[in-house]
Amino acid sequence: MSRPRFGIGLRALPSPAECARRGRLAEDLGFDVVSVFGDLGDPHPIPALLAIAAATSGVALGPACLNPYTMHPVEIAGGMARLDLASNGRAYLGLARGAWLKTIGVAQPRPVRSIREAASVVRLLLSGEASGFDGEVFNIPPGFTLSSPVPRRSLPLLVGAWGRQTVTMAGEVADELKVGGSANPDIVPVMRERLGVGAARAGRLPQATGIVLGAVTVVDQDGNAARRYARTAVARYFEVVASLDPTVRLPAGLLDTVRARLANGNAAGAGEIIPDDVLDRFCFAGTPKQVSRQVHEVIGSGASRIEFGQPFGLDCDAGLRLLAERVLTEFR
Repeated sequence: MSRPRFGIGLRALPSPAECARRGRLAEDLGFDVVSVFGDLGDPHPIPALLAIAAATSGVALGPACLNPYTMHPVEIAGGMARLDLASNGRAYLGLARGAWLKTIGVAQPRPVRSIREAASVVRLLLSGEASGFDGEVFNIPPGFTLSSPVPRRSLPLLVGAWGRQTVTMAGEVADELKVGGSANPDIVPVMRERLGVGAARAGRLPQATGIVLGAVTVVDQDGNAARRYARTAVARYFEVVASLDPTVRLPAGLLDTVRARLANGNAAGAGEIIPDDVLDRFCFAGTPKQVSRQVHEVIGSGASRIEFGQPFGLDCDAGLRLLAERVLTEFR
């Protein structure tokens, strides 16, 4: 079994300079990947990623994730070409259908086809080919090419998904599947089975697509304080993904109450009603020993990478250091 990889997931809310500082800290601490989220309403991830690229030299970098409904694949390709150039070939592309888009009136028809074609368009444009693309969702006329330099003709592709059809498609085309908002080891074999269907369809090896679990992370020597903080941070993601996990049975009415409290601007109140056993399925939270136990379970279930999401700790930098010194070292 290959060594598991570990990354951090940043929101681009601080300045690009602050994201760059945290990305450099993560690299210095031994993390393998630095991702920047593309959450609706947050600053776009590409400026932060460009700043991180300039401040680092070894970590892989990418958006987790962009979507083809608010950003056309041509623009995605241009941004990724610039990021790969700035990082000397360390960029990866993350694509997903996106969350919360209905709140701004953006429809998301045919997500499997849209993500697949978006990946194909990006791959075509990065290759430098001018043959065009005639798809069911996207069309690129012959002769159209990117005007910016393209250092690599193909980038690693991560697909963010929970649904059976999209995960199966990821098994056909993606290097990684990200199960966002999950710290649940029980979901890994479910996703591996779905990926296997796509891999067989495409003639790929069963393990061709790695599985990434990414979730809100809060680690501190005061485990109770860490878990209280995590509840507030995880509530907005819990609302989106909790109903998607077929291995978790939620208490009756829990999800409706969480959504109602979030709608009233009460994220703390939404988080405080999530039971402890359920919380452990949707975030990494507690003392270093508690988080290490969770990580061992997730890696033992077959995940190839874990992405620890902000805020990392009661203090961001201290949380990153605890993760590196008390968790990552167990796998090195």
